[in-house]
Amino acid sequence: MYVKRFLEWIGLKEKLDLKDCDPPYVNEGDIWWISVGENVGSEINGKSNLFSRPAIILKKLAHGFYFVIPTTTKDQNGSWFVKFNHKGRAMNACLHQARSVDHRRFYSKLGRLDDEDFEKIKKGFLELYG
Repeated sequence: MYVKRFLEWIGLKEKLDLKDCDPPYVNEGDIWWISVGENVGSEINGKSNLFSRPAIILKKLAHGFYFVIPTTTKDQNGSWFVKFNHKGRAMNACLHQARSVDHRRFYSKLGRLDDEDFEKIKKGFLELYG
């Protein structure tokens, strides 16, 4: 049985909220490690002590505030997943887990999608939600 780490996440979330830093330089199509947290039910969880996972920056919403799509390396099928490769690794954009996040959740830049994959992910998102 998987044990949820809610109390650990609350402690980290409190530290993130108090973090005083300028937003990093972020572009749409970038992939960043983001603290997504310990979540409820079928919501995507982060991993490690940072509760993080790679996420694609879909759109800048405001200064330091972004709309992102978390990713997974698990092989997934369905209209809510878009397959892509990053640095030779097969990944899936989890369109159904898209969310807005503050820049204080960002840890480090993993890389950038190529234009073709970014367009494929945007198209998949619009087909699912448009």
